[in-house]
Amino acid sequence: MTYIVLMRIAIISDIHSNIQALTKALSLIDRSNIEKIYCLGDIVGYGANPNECIALVRARTDCCVLGNHDQAASDPSFADHFTKPGRIAAAWTHKTLGQEHLEFLRGLPAIIEADPCTLVHAAPANPEKWEYVDSLESAQRQFAAFATRLCFIGHTHVPSLIGENLKTFVFKPGMRYLINVGSVGQPRDGNPQLSFGILDTDAWTYRNIRADYDIASASRAITAAGLPSALGKRLHQGQ
Repeated sequence: MTYIVLMRIAIISDIHSNIQALTKALSLIDRSNIEKIYCLGDIVGYGANPNECIALVRARTDCCVLGNHDQAASDPSFADHFTKPGRIAAAWTHKTLGQEHLEFLRGLPAIIEADPCTLVHAAPANPEKWEYVDSLESAQRQFAAFATRLCFIGHTHVPSLIGENLKTFVFKPGMRYLINVGSVGQPRDGNPQLSFGILDTDAWTYRNIRADYDIASASRAITAAGLPSALGKRLHQGQ
């Protein structure tokens, strides 16, 4: 028999060097009786504060997986397929990060199982191919790739919840789920508010949390760092 330790878990993803969003998310987590924090990767990329964000993630989270922008920051050759602003940000991040933080990113695993959850940045099937799970068809392929009841993902920056029957989009007992917690630092669902998830394994509930943060400061920091201004403007649009 498998026993699950009852706890409240916060799951964060896609911080993208946005220290303003990360500190706000952590302040909300600190008021929510959270016992563990899991990070789904893309700590860096796009934003102006990669060292500060890595330091906070290292200090505050219980485990973290590798994201594609983390990989590109540790080795910019992995950014060859990014958009031009993404490539510029990856190269800038690589030069800006301290050696200890670069080594931390290089040591991140692609996937972690932390019962009752599987944690992966993009998708549990071939996690380092960085597939976008953005349709029922792409979601269907993922369920055979994890054995736990839940699999938490990020990468698309769009929060979603899909049951294994591909017909259930609300969280309830008795079903396995693929859950995208959205993005802390760069939402792309048209809502500029930060996004993360809270799982309560005792009550067996999941909530997606949305909240305002200081977008103007995050955007100004991007411009001040010499990064493409479009990366700051999109924060205001949630795109």
